[in-house]
Amino acid sequence: MLFNSIDFALFLPIIFLFYWFVTNKSLKLQNFLLVVASYIFYGWWDWRFLSLILFSTVVDYTIGYKLKSEENQLKRQILLWTSIVVNLGFLGFFKYYNFFLDNFISVFSFFGTKLSANALNIILPVGISFYTFQTLSYTIDVYKRKLDPTSDFIAFAAFVSFFPQLVAGPIERATNLLPQFYKKRQFDYNKAVDGMRQILWGLFKKIVIADNCAEHANLIFSNSEDLNGSTLFLGALFFTFQIYGDFSGYSDIAIGVSRLFGFNLKQNFAFPYFSRDIAEFWRRWHISLNTWFRDYLYIPLGGSRGSKWIKVRNTFIIFTVSGFWHGANWTFIIWGILNALFFLPIMLSNNNRKNISIVAQGRTFPGFKDFIGMIVTFLLTVFAWVFFRAENIEQAIEVVSEMVSASFFELPRFVQNRRGAIITIVLVCLFVLIEWNGRESQYAIANSLLKKRRIMRWGYYLIIIFLIFWFRGENQDFIYFQF
Repeated sequence: MLFNSIDFALFLPIIFLFYWFVTNKSLKLQNFLLVVASYIFYGWWDWRFLSLILFSTVVDYTIGYKLKSEENQLKRQILLWTSIVVNLGFLGFFKYYNFFLDNFISVFSFFGTKLSANALNIILPVGISFYTFQTLSYTIDVYKRKLDPTSDFIAFAAFVSFFPQLVAGPIERATNLLPQFYKKRQFDYNKAVDGMRQILWGLFKKIVIADNCAEHANLIFSNSEDLNGSTLFLGALFFTFQIYGDFSGYSDIAIGVSRLFGFNLKQNFAFPYFSRDIAEFWRRWHISLNTWFRDYLYIPLGGSRGSKWIKVRNTFIIFTVSGFWHGANWTFIIWGILNALFFLPIMLSNNNRKNISIVAQGRTFPGFKDFIGMIVTFLLTVFAWVFFRAENIEQAIEVVSEMVSASFFELPRFVQNRRGAIITIVLVCLFVLIEWNGRESQYAIANSLLKKRRIMRWGYYLIIIFLIFWFRGENQDFIYFQF
């Protein structure tokens, strides 16, 4: 079920009414309702894959329960690795089986040995990368004794399958989200209004910004061999704002919907395109995934402690794994390696924690140094997104080569719908201004509109709603559903 669909527009108020007016007397019933709602939400796409979520839930609940009373360290490690192997095994099979098979055959072909093997027609379960990491956070934290294992199966099942963030995050830690299922929730009008405001902004990002940018980015990348450098650069810019509007828009909707039900999810995007260096960008982009890799992979590997070789090794590992997490294609791996290369000079010079505060905090305009830093970081990010968006490495190299050629200085040649492209550029510019104005908030319009008089505030809401309906076309999947 898509957030930007009629189905969800009917589903959400029904669950909301049952949650607050039918099951509100019992915490168990509320949690059970959330489990049922989450399974309906996920099963709307393909009910067959509900068995994967249920199996993962049962396995990790059982392992966590056994870790509670097990003191033998070897047995504790066996239990932990059982959870890791089962969860990553499912993820590896559905997401990477054909990738490894194709590359295995290619290696042998390179050395003159021909192998024949049939690829499997595997459907990638939506959200498997997200809920796999979410359940793993539980067993790892229980193993490390950072979290007491739960004996409440319904609460745990609700934590694993919580529908607002089930299929594209944020990837919540058990230490943050699971305890919220133990506590009685009281309806908070102000929290609900704030949630609706964030949902509205998320829908604007997705429908008005991301989907419009997607139309032009897709046209340009589909015809990349016939276009000049300036047009390809424009296509890369369209994709840059498409993926941000699409993914951060999903996170905004997920966080907003969670607030309607009395839950607090962590911020997943913190205005990353206003970053002054790549290190700051990665602290602000997909925060839940990057902190997951930091805590469960980077730090256990040694983090930034030790020799320069250790630091370099760990940096390449975490960025390469992050790239591979996004998809079974070499383009994602190259994208990760590029970001590692961008990050290394900052890390090796011990400047990776230099820009912690919000840029131009308390001021309207950034200083010259901050402005240049933002431009350089943004351009590096756009360059890397080309590899993320390209169908294969060959196309990415061709696009980049043309972008740095003399044709970059030619006027862009629109494939079609020139007027639509210009309107989209204007919308993106307005969007950037709104984001800049609200960069000190949890999301762009969280606080800025509250300072306005009610009539003006509602005027802004109506404009946003009008734009959402005006630009609403055929429902498009969120990009991160494929990951």
